[in-house]
Amino acid sequence: MEKVKREILIDSADVLTPLFGEYDANVKQIEKSFGVHINVRDSKLTVTGEAPGVEGALAVIGDMVGVIKKDKGISADTTHYLIEMRMKGINSQYAEMMDDIICFTTRGKPIKAKTLGQHRYIDAIRHNDIVFGIGPAGTGKTYLAMAMAITAFKNGDVSRLILTRPAVEAGEKLGFLPGDLQDKVDPYLRPLYDALFEIMGPEAFERNMEKGLIEVAPLAYMRGRTLENAYIILDEAQNTTPAQMKMFLTRFGAGSKVIVTGDVTQIDLPSGKRSGLIEAQRVLKGIKGIDFIEFDYSDVVRHRLVQRIIEAYEKYDQTRAAHQESEADSEEKDAPRRRKHHDHH
Repeated sequence: MEKVKREILIDSADVLTPLFGEYDANVKQIEKSFGVHINVRDSKLTVTGEAPGVEGALAVIGDMVGVIKKDKGISADTTHYLIEMRMKGINSQYAEMMDDIICFTTRGKPIKAKTLGQHRYIDAIRHNDIVFGIGPAGTGKTYLAMAMAITAFKNGDVSRLILTRPAVEAGEKLGFLPGDLQDKVDPYLRPLYDALFEIMGPEAFERNMEKGLIEVAPLAYMRGRTLENAYIILDEAQNTTPAQMKMFLTRFGAGSKVIVTGDVTQIDLPSGKRSGLIEAQRVLKGIKGIDFIEFDYSDVVRHRLVQRIIEAYEKYDQTRAAHQESEADSEEKDAPRRRKHHDHH
């Protein structure tokens, strides 16, 4: 394929410097990903390579310029994400996404979607009464759900927040543990508290907790109640049994919203027990007012290495499953031979 050369004008040093990144890291990443060569002279950027690579690189540069103009800079992770999306042929509309701020933390940090999957998730929460966010750790599914819930609570859209997890680690029957309920469940509900503190602040959290407007409790405590005008989040939902999931989903009453989050690759139920989250996916798909958002490793926002780790484990699990299947098949083929051999004796 013959080489093409395209030029793009970037007339601001405020854009050009972050675009190149420290030690030209961003540009090197684009060159490597699309097999192109990027040159800069004055404020003119020249991209040389085969046509598809040049088109992809220019699209990423355009995306990056949009982000830099809004954010006064760009991180290596964002650059990596924009490259990844364009390599898949997806326009992530990242710069537009940046305007959609859910809320601010008590330290003034904006909380917003950082990936296309997260953006779809926030959108689904706005337009549905029940939303399932399913995917690996680090995709922000619980944190964003908390941000949406706290914002709705602060705006007076709901009068209560209810956050729950199935108490698998401690056993769902918590009676055998000493101390009051708060002491019993704190360790494994800790991640939910951390997000509440960060977004709401400890004082407001304590105040609302004392008034009974915020409740953080194990799933067992939802039984036999109707939860009206509340924002309800069920976290770690892969560890519910089908009966628990049905019990939970039939609790919610008028004016309520439910978000269910979980990772189907991290099930801690006793072997042989089905996950209520997997069953809910099969039973409830296609029902109006319920939406399922599935995150993948490209939505992981913790550290680029976390993405690679999740991807590597997924590949390993698939290979192992295929290997076990082929072993089972060959055992089945051997079985008639063994039976015949046994019959002769």
